[in-house]
Amino acid sequence: MSDVIAPFLAATVRTATPLALAALGELVVERAGIINIGLEGAILAGALGALLGGTAAGVAGGYVGATVAGTIVAAIFALFVVRWRADQIITGTALTLLSLGATGTLYRTLYGASGAALTLATSAPLPIPVLSSIPLVGAALFAQPPATYLAYLAVPVLAWWLHRTHAGLALRAIGERPDAADAAGVPVDRYRILAILFGGAMGGLAGGTLVLAQAGTFAEGMSSGRGFIAIAIVVLGRWRPVGVALGALLFGGASALQFAFQAMGWRVPYQLFLVTPYLLTLAALAGAVGRARAPAALGRSLDD
Repeated sequence: MSDVIAPFLAATVRTATPLALAALGELVVERAGIINIGLEGAILAGALGALLGGTAAGVAGGYVGATVAGTIVAAIFALFVVRWRADQIITGTALTLLSLGATGTLYRTLYGASGAALTLATSAPLPIPVLSSIPLVGAALFAQPPATYLAYLAVPVLAWWLHRTHAGLALRAIGERPDAADAAGVPVDRYRILAILFGGAMGGLAGGTLVLAQAGTFAEGMSSGRGFIAIAIVVLGRWRPVGVALGALLFGGASALQFAFQAMGWRVPYQLFLVTPYLLTLAALAGAVGRARAPAALGRSLDD
C-alpha cells in the first residue's frame, strides 16, 4: 500500500507546487481588486527566464531569471491597467498571447529549432531531517526541491500579512472599496502596482519551478494553461491563502491520479486520463463558486 500512496503523494505535491506559487501571487493581486489574466504569460516568461538564467549562472541564476521575467510581464500589465486604465481582461489576454509568441521566437532564435539540451541543471530535493523520515508521507512531503518549501512558507506568511498588518488590511480595503481607501489616505495605485508586481514575480517563479525542478528544459507553451488554472484555484480557495493551497493540492492530486490511471494500463482512450484533473477541478469549482464571496471591486474598471 505504501508503494502506491507515497509516489502518489510525491506526484501530488510536485504538480501542485507551481500552481500554488502562481495562485498565491494572484491571490494578492485579486485582493487589490484586479484580475490578471496575463498570469499565464508571466509563467511562460518565467520558464524561459529560468532557462536563460540557468544556462548562464546555474540553478540560482535560473530562479532569479524566472522571477525577473515574470515581474517584467507584470510591470507591463500594471502600466496599461493601473497607469493608463486599460481594460484588465483585454490587456491580460494580449499579454498572454504576446508572451506565447515572444518566448517561442526567442527560444528558436537563441537555441535553434532543435532547442536546448536536456542537461540543464535542476534543483535537487532537500530532505528535511526527521520530517522526511516519517513513514508513508515523510519522503513525499519533506524531500522536495526548495521551491516547494517556499510555497509551504508563503501560505502562513501571506495569511498573517493580509490579516495582521496595516499594509495587508489596506490592500483588502482597496479590493472592497477603493474609493473609501483613497479617502482614508491609502495610495491605491501604488498598492495595486506592488500587488501586480508580486503576482508576476510569483508567476515567474512558478514557471521557473517547471523548468528547474521538474522538466530540466524549456518547451514552447509549457505553461499549458497553468495560469488560468491558478486563477480558478484562487476562486476555489475563496481568496484565502490556506484555501488556495488546498485547491492547488486538489488539482495536483487529480493530475497525479491521471498518471496513476495511465500506469494501470486501462484500455481506454488516453484523452480521458488527460482530462481527469480538469473535470475534477471544474466540479469542485462549481460547488464552491456559489458560496464564495469575491472582493467587491474585483474586475471593475479602475475609473469607477
